[in-house]
Amino acid sequence: MNAVLPRFLKSAYRKEPLISAFITMGIVDALIGGLDDSWSLFTFGLGTAGIALAFKLWRMQQRPSLPEEPVVQYYLPPQSSADPLPVLKVSKKKPRQ
Repeated sequence: MNAVLPRFLKSAYRKEPLISAFITMGIVDALIGGLDDSWSLFTFGLGTAGIALAFKLWRMQQRPSLPEEPVVQYYLPPQSSADPLPVLKVSKKKPRQ
């Protein structure tokens, strides 16, 4: 449990940082308002977190699904159609002086 929650929170903040920040702000406002008997802050916090969560769910439905298999386009054939070049041999003659 200890390793799952931080991993989930990191992935949520990386994917949509603005929405996650609004959800966090709403939850903190609701906690402060609930513990301090400030019902207006509690209601504002619940409303902020609820709207941010609804917006996140709406955006998840709007995303197009990823294609199953990406099409790979090759610019060169896997094997060359031309004959390989001949190997050059260096002559071992002594240079003239």
